[in-house]
Amino acid sequence: MSCSKPQPLYQEQLLALGALVDISIWGVEPEPAQQAADAVTEDFNRIHRTWHAWQESDLTRINAQLPGGAPFPVQADLMPLIGRAQELSRQSEGLFNPAIGKLIGLWGFHGDEPKGPPPDAAAVAALVAQHPNMDDLRLGRSRCPASRDTSRTLRYRSSLCVENNLLQSRNPAVQLDFGAIGQGYAVDVAIEHLRQLGIENAIVNASGDIRVIGKHGARPWRIGIRNPRGPGILASIEMQGDESIVTSGTYERFFEYDGQRYHHIIDPRSGYPARGLVSVTVLHSDAVTADAASTALLVAGLKDWRRIASNMGVKQAMLIDEQGTVYMDAVLARRMHFEIAPAPKVEITDTL
Repeated sequence: MSCSKPQPLYQEQLLALGALVDISIWGVEPEPAQQAADAVTEDFNRIHRTWHAWQESDLTRINAQLPGGAPFPVQADLMPLIGRAQELSRQSEGLFNPAIGKLIGLWGFHGDEPKGPPPDAAAVAALVAQHPNMDDLRLGRSRCPASRDTSRTLRYRSSLCVENNLLQSRNPAVQLDFGAIGQGYAVDVAIEHLRQLGIENAIVNASGDIRVIGKHGARPWRIGIRNPRGPGILASIEMQGDESIVTSGTYERFFEYDGQRYHHIIDPRSGYPARGLVSVTVLHSDAVTADAASTALLVAGLKDWRRIASNMGVKQAMLIDEQGTVYMDAVLARRMHFEIAPAPKVEITDTL
């Protein structure tokens, strides 16, 4: 009797968008798995070159032109993410707000190693008073005027006029920072690319922005959720087919000054780091929505998170407050397995 060869698990790791990215592919021979992982690596590197908020990128060039107020051309492939970010920002009532890049930079989070002191209160207030938001952006297209001489139209369009995608800001305080959505966007792009290459079972994890497809052999992919109050894993969950899970936490990027911790998730309403929650985990069909929603719910806090989740189409979420109490919906509560003892205090809300 012959023994069947176990299906391989191929794994690769890279650094992009300030995140450690893990790629796992199941059930594919090493050579095509490596080729697929290499393709995904290039996706992440391209997105890093496009959307990095402070290293030279397409985004920094866009931000340099926004304060001028005039429309300017941008690459066509940049527009969909900007438009999607506008939509998610509206759904979140502005709590997810990629237009506050100047505030994030003011706090020192446009650098690899943030450090204090915190910014001057007057400078924070001045930026908040200008209310930078995604609706300050206008997306459009330039169009070439029609020529009456049809014999010259093609030559006219090609030599004298180029149709462009145009971007314009009506608010000089707008500076774009897609740190709260960029990793989720990259994960979605990576998974779709893997599918195009015939990969049916995989997981892409960009420092807690995760999307899975298929299974890990005969069993589901199992994801661990970091303990925000100490080392190790707080809880784990088995993923169901094509599904994304994203966690945003105040422990990810921060600095301490005079005994106080300042984290990178800024409340656009106050201009200061959001208070009340330390971690939010969101499950959704795509990582972009989960990424934006995890930030929005952390800013919304316990008072408003259910309304914002409903607005953004989120039906499964877990929040942890500064005292360690866990809040989640009933559906997610049935799926979540706590890995610490004793288990934390849990408050379950009705299905979202």
